[in-house]
Amino acid sequence: MNQTSFDIVILGGGLAGLSLSIQAARAGYQTVLLEKEQYPFHRVCGEYISLESWDFLEELGLPLSSMQLPIIKRLQVTAPNGKLFQTKLPLGGFGISRYKLDKELAQLARAAGVVLLENHKVTNVEFRGDLFHIQAEGKIITGKIAVGSFGKRSNLDIKWNRSFVKNKPTKLNNYIGVKYHIDTNHPEDLIALHNFENGYCGISKIEDNRYCLCYLTTAANLSKYNNSIEEMEKEVLFRNPHLKEIFVNAHFLYSGPVTISQISFQQKTQVEQHVLLLGDAAGMITPLCGNGMSMALHSSKIAFNCMHSFLEQHISRDQMEKKYQQVWQQEFALRLRTGRMIQRFFGKPAITNLFVEAFRIFPSLATPLIRLTHGKAF
Repeated sequence: MNQTSFDIVILGGGLAGLSLSIQAARAGYQTVLLEKEQYPFHRVCGEYISLESWDFLEELGLPLSSMQLPIIKRLQVTAPNGKLFQTKLPLGGFGISRYKLDKELAQLARAAGVVLLENHKVTNVEFRGDLFHIQAEGKIITGKIAVGSFGKRSNLDIKWNRSFVKNKPTKLNNYIGVKYHIDTNHPEDLIALHNFENGYCGISKIEDNRYCLCYLTTAANLSKYNNSIEEMEKEVLFRNPHLKEIFVNAHFLYSGPVTISQISFQQKTQVEQHVLLLGDAAGMITPLCGNGMSMALHSSKIAFNCMHSFLEQHISRDQMEKKYQQVWQQEFALRLRTGRMIQRFFGKPAITNLFVEAFRIFPSLATPLIRLTHGKAF
């Protein structure tokens, strides 16, 4: 790569980073995206996307309508004791693996003219002289705007000493995520959330007649079982009869699970040292709300609109940062608060059993909660 100076430098190539890069390059801005992995690769992710994102993804060039993806219209929630309730999803969603989705978006980014640098881990970011100086794999890259789309937790979070990194482990900031792809028998229009002690597991269909099986639990839960995922699954997850049936009868398509640790649902900042933060880097909604990927995609559109105004010299950098934070809060703050509230009802078997029983008796209570965690088409 000969070019080292850009209008926009994107740190991390998840959904938010890739979709932002496509918008920026198509608008004529010199854009580089730095990704520490190489596409395509698996990520820990529930792989259910709210239909609010459908039109936006098609506008980016993803031919969703011709991809024969499963459309998910129903939600099932089970308690650790096996009791369940089922309801229609007010908006619904669709299933697609991150492996496929990231691969397709990366191809669209390259076609749009994005300089996509894979296997480039960012080690330092400095802002001086109204320019960002980013260090990655021995290169120094400069940019007028830097955007952080580096996911749930990064070396930059630690380097910047962000508040959620400094906090002691709590119920909101010390989770692990585990994901498999499986072959099983499960209705293709149904997403199920199966609860167990200190966690919950989602299952829904993705492309090619496969299913995503992904669960979240506390690090403490894993440590009780000698940090053995297999042992914890048998001793804890299997107490929910629905989960036991899935794990015992499914055909697992990976040689092992994809995992991530130190997941935090605590509040985060949307701007750090003048870097605009997108997706999970700006704030995570609990996975049981099933809306993190749509939020990441939407945040890229919000950020691009603010950045475009700055690069066209309609607003100052300070105004750009404030506008981004303001619109981000308007769109997502209530969703995140609702997610944290719902999270507190799950994890303790007795409370979760009562919560599910209440929805069985009063199923109409579920719809307004679901609506609070989802947005409108953007």
